[in-house]
Amino acid sequence: MCESFRAARSACWEQGAAAAAGGGGGRSREEPGAAAETLGNSIRSASQASLHHPPAQPRARRAPELTYGNTLMRLDFVWLRDHCRSASCYNAKTNQRSLDTASVDLAIRPQAVRVDESTLFLTWPDGHVTRYGLEWLVKNSYEGQKKQVMHPRILWNAEIYRQAQVPSVDCRSFLETDEGLKEFLQNFLLYGIAFVENVAPTKEDTEILAERISIIRETIYGRMWYFTSDFSRGDTAYTKLALDRHTDTTYFQEPCGYNNYDRAVINTVPHDVVRRWYHAHRALTTELRRPENELWVKLKPGKALFVDNWRVLHGREAFTGYRQLCGCYLTRDDVLNTARLLGLQA
Repeated sequence: MCESFRAARSACWEQGAAAAAGGGGGRSREEPGAAAETLGNSIRSASQASLHHPPAQPRARRAPELTYGNTLMRLDFVWLRDHCRSASCYNAKTNQRSLDTASVDLAIRPQAVRVDESTLFLTWPDGHVTRYGLEWLVKNSYEGQKKQVMHPRILWNAEIYRQAQVPSVDCRSFLETDEGLKEFLQNFLLYGIAFVENVAPTKEDTEILAERISIIRETIYGRMWYFTSDFSRGDTAYTKLALDRHTDTTYFQEPCGYNNYDRAVINTVPHDVVRRWYHAHRALTTELRRPENELWVKLKPGKALFVDNWRVLHGREAFTGYRQLCGCYLTRDDVLNTARLLGLQA
């Protein structure tokens, strides 16, 4: 599809701009930092991409605009110099920069810009040439990445979750195939909870399951926690009492989230603000305790549950008899990294 090319294929900024645009010497002096004049307004090309400067804005640094496909990108010159993928600026083997970002002139502007059907070329004042694939720019520009930054999340209640009929993943498929692991992580990212079935009911096998997706996080409860209702620790979890919905480890410097039990004394809020805290707490707790937002699941030996503590709260009803439960905490960064390695936008 033909699109208007508002910059020549060999468009030049700064001193060469007027000539490239077909103008004479009547170009007025610009304020420092202002962008050059629009180039090649009448030039057309069959290229998929179009490159132009927006209309003049006094005393403003204006970024060139590049349209490719359905994406309009506004690209800063410093960003374009900093992200150069040439061999002297970027180590493709280590995926690390060789260019010192702090050395890039914050007023830098290219001497020449050219774009063809698939590539943007920029020649900098020192003669260095930067090349960008247009597909790469769409994927990595602000305008492009915000369309696909994360795997979608579903805000759900009990009815929505049941209607979705989210399948559990079999333990062998989870451990031995990327397809099974990816299906599990898709469920986990969508809903914040996911189940694995047919797990051998031992602490060792639960540990193997957890290590499939993340490094296990050491806590005051050890690497793997294992408890019964013997009150061996001063924690309500080690009893037969009901546990209201909550998240764990709220006392960490990197807490997981909400917990109505493990709250320290409120001594960091002045008296004229603390009442607002209680009103906010009441509103949040009321919403969390709505029955339609609760999903009750009866765990049994061989069924493992993973919970995203930043999205989903958990709890239990009071019980009688004997009960054993084991588990651990995982590092969030590693869980999301595993998802990304499998091609998910996490």
